[in-house]
Amino acid sequence: MTIATTPEHTAVADAIGQWSKKVSVITTVRAGEPGSDLTAEPWPALFRELAELGIFAAAVPEGKGGMDALFTDLAVMLEQTGYDLVPGPVAGTALSALLTSLSGSPNENALLAQLIAGDVGAAVATSVLAGAVAPRAVDPERGRGEADPDHPKGVLSASGDLGLVAGYAPDVALLAPIDIAGSHRWVLLEPGTSGIVSEPVEALDFSMALSRVRLDDVVIPAHDVLHVSDAFVRATIIAVIAAQASGVARWTLDTAVEYAKVREQFGAPIGSFQAVKHICAEMLCRSEQVSAAAWDLASAVDELTDADGPERAGAAEQVEISAAVAAAAVSEMVVANAKDCIQILGGIGFTFEHDAHLYLRRALAWQAQLGSPGHWHAAIAELNRRGVRRKLRVDLSDAEGQRREVRADAEAIAAAGDQRRALAETGYLTPHWPAPFGLGADAVRQVLIDEELERAGVRRPDLVIAGWAIPTIIEHGTDRQRERFVKPTLDGEVMWCQLFSEPGAGSDLAALRTKATRVEGGWSLQGQKVWTSHAHDADWAICLARTDPDAPKHKGITYFLVDMTSSGIETRPLREITGRAMFNEVFLDDVFVPDDCVVGEINNGWRLARTTLANERVAMGGSALGKEMEALLAQIDGGETGTERGELTGTQCEKLGELIAQAQLGQVLDLRSVLGSINGTDPGAASSVRKLIGVRHRQAVPEFAQQLHGVAGLAQSTASQDFLLNRCLSIAGGTTQILATAAAERLLGLPR
Repeated sequence: MTIATTPEHTAVADAIGQWSKKVSVITTVRAGEPGSDLTAEPWPALFRELAELGIFAAAVPEGKGGMDALFTDLAVMLEQTGYDLVPGPVAGTALSALLTSLSGSPNENALLAQLIAGDVGAAVATSVLAGAVAPRAVDPERGRGEADPDHPKGVLSASGDLGLVAGYAPDVALLAPIDIAGSHRWVLLEPGTSGIVSEPVEALDFSMALSRVRLDDVVIPAHDVLHVSDAFVRATIIAVIAAQASGVARWTLDTAVEYAKVREQFGAPIGSFQAVKHICAEMLCRSEQVSAAAWDLASAVDELTDADGPERAGAAEQVEISAAVAAAAVSEMVVANAKDCIQILGGIGFTFEHDAHLYLRRALAWQAQLGSPGHWHAAIAELNRRGVRRKLRVDLSDAEGQRREVRADAEAIAAAGDQRRALAETGYLTPHWPAPFGLGADAVRQVLIDEELERAGVRRPDLVIAGWAIPTIIEHGTDRQRERFVKPTLDGEVMWCQLFSEPGAGSDLAALRTKATRVEGGWSLQGQKVWTSHAHDADWAICLARTDPDAPKHKGITYFLVDMTSSGIETRPLREITGRAMFNEVFLDDVFVPDDCVVGEINNGWRLARTTLANERVAMGGSALGKEMEALLAQIDGGETGTERGELTGTQCEKLGELIAQAQLGQVLDLRSVLGSINGTDPGAASSVRKLIGVRHRQAVPEFAQQLHGVAGLAQSTASQDFLLNRCLSIAGGTTQILATAAAERLLGLPR
């Protein structure tokens, strides 16, 4: 996944990528390596060409010489420059152009034109992001007294240390924070401004110059103080870094995967080894999350830009929480991906000649600028405990004409005596199913229905296994089967279980041994099934059995519907580690299944078991954190986790923030999948990655709750029960390791 969501986005990113190849930007990066004989930075020549592609003008209003594009559009362009490792302060220049265009300074036009044209670059002093103190600005006319931070007049004099500034050189503009009476504001200082004292420092990241910078009585006209808030500037700094970081994360993934496909050891491509596949799958998960974080923050900035009046405060909070999550993701995940890329490359990745270390250096530089993930996780925890939540919504403007009708239907369902039957009769229980069983609703209408049902207080019942069984019957069954099973199931009269897994066929489901022998009028089933949820109270089961023992492993399997009251079925409960018995062993001893309970063709059951309706349901959760995380926050604040009045240590706050960030990124991935369905585009790896990280997160939440209990954790609690129960999540339906292998093979193309 990239930040791009439209064909236009893809086209502009491709144009930048082609330009990068044409001018060989990596050659320019390497020209800045230690020991080079260059007397000047090599990137300025590239900036003018890059400017022609519109990157520095993208987010600037049209009336000020820009393209009036969205911040998201700029993020797409920056992402590609990160992927290509375009040298120089690209992000800082684009951001400075945007912020300058919002300032209203009399000196704005000349410098803005130079930034847009690529004639001048701009570096950003980011040390305050990691907690440094900003230079203090005073009013000299008041005898060096305090100036008014909201309405500075005349001129200011700023002095103080800005620390290490990536991309700065004397011929570069400087976007810097200043402290006016305890309030942070930002200024853009032109190249050559008197009082800027800089000392070049050998940079870890060869793609940009590095200088130690301080301000020494720098005179700043008050009208040059940018008319944007400190919070907005900080968030947009993180946003441009996150956009480029998304490109770096994806380059490291692509490079590792391509190498794993062709590098051979022990007579096989290393990408066929499970250990390598799992590293690549983890890199995919990180890359998807960083892209999601960058996209979400850019979207939040656009939302704030469009907000008016009282909406701005709420939109600003949305930017703040999104920025904190993005900063944490970049600081942690991009470095991890770059390290794993070198690990996959092996010895060649450790050479100076390979480009991998250049990307690792860039990732480490961002980590140094942003500060530790723990710092941001603590900030995320504090924001959420104040009640701030990222509000993720789908744009339903194209469906607003349907809302009145849908709202009326939802209210009628809410008022019905039997809500389930009303949901089934209206098609609102399964709107994604084709009529007459559902509505054949497209993705937009599905989300609209979900919103209105939630507004009306209607909760859909969970169909559980029926959610898999009935779509298969609808698509592959006979008219008689559809008539017999669909409506009664939707009405709640029929409950289903699944007879798939066997003692020797868990994740490797095609290894099943239950056999079906042809008899008069149908089939006789013989075998054993295991891990069957609700087999003891189910009415019917979907069952896979081998009808041709001589056929290849994935063939010769048929899909049956089994009446659970049939003679020859014995169900034995399996007690779980929680002490409960939801799962069962099911023994099939000469169980008769009539021909009219065979779904699809004989010996074609494997394909049926792996297919779903093309029009799958799309949905967005009500909370940006999910019910598990919301429950944990409520327990902490209510003192139910052993923490007095919800008080947490610093380490506990960081862990809580990490879990919140995971939850938020998971919901953003869900949103991207929904948008892909609405736009008719392939959501890519988002849904598969969501499953992998979702399991990990859902197990981590109760584990953290259990740890919070401390010594009180010796006693049984909701946390301990949830912790024990959720161990099944990484096993049931295919183990996490099997899913990681499948992701590496199917999404990344690594060999079997």
